[in-house]
Amino acid sequence: MLEQIGQWFGVLLESSATFADFLGNARDYILLHFGQNGLYAAYIATGVLGVVIIYRLVRITLLAVKYVVVPSLVLAFLASLVLPYSFAAALPVTLTLCSLILLVKA
Repeated sequence: MLEQIGQWFGVLLESSATFADFLGNARDYILLHFGQNGLYAAYIATGVLGVVIIYRLVRITLLAVKYVVVPSLVLAFLASLVLPYSFAAALPVTLTLCSLILLVKA
C-alpha cells in the first residue's frame, strides 16, 4: 500500500515538473518574441480566463442547487408529510425526478 502511494506520488511529481518546464518555456517564448509587455498581456489574459472559468463553474453550481437540490428537498419534505415514506426514502426519488425534469426541460 505504501509502495503504491509512493509510486503515485512520484508520477505526480514528474507531471508537475513537466508542467513547470512547459510554463517556463512558454514564459521564455513570450519574452523572446513579444517582450515584457507581451508577458504582462499574457498574465492578464490568463488571469481573466481563469476568473471567467471559475465564474462559470460557480454559476453552474448555484443553478444546480436552485433547480435541483432545493425543489427535491421541498418535494421530499412534502412527500414525507403526505405519504407513508420517510424523508430519507423520498429524497433519492425526488432528486432523480427533478434531475430528469431539468434534463427534459433543457
